[in-house]
Amino acid sequence: MNAPHGADPRPEPVLITEAEPSLDDQLAARKRKYVIMMVCRIPCLVLAGLTYHTWWLAILFLVISVPLPWIAVLIANDRPPRKSEKVNRYARDARAIEGRKHRVIDG
Repeated sequence: MNAPHGADPRPEPVLITEAEPSLDDQLAARKRKYVIMMVCRIPCLVLAGLTYHTWWLAILFLVISVPLPWIAVLIANDRPPRKSEKVNRYARDARAIEGRKHRVIDG
């Protein structure tokens, strides 16, 4: 099967390591989260304006919308946590330090 002109005929490579996503991918994901949270703020402000006659509901929407920019900035500036790596290390039996008898010299 021939690939279209200019297209890469090879499929996407399989990830066989536990490498973290690239910094560009991490930044793109953080930008996407920031935009989503800031877009969620707009309906809250609009709903607060539309429900001004029910004061407690308008205040609720305002209270929800006020911390969203702060939270969005915190999330956008925070990198994902590092993976905890289980290091395979040799662990010897503590009782098996030396298995032979020692000659004791009294002096």
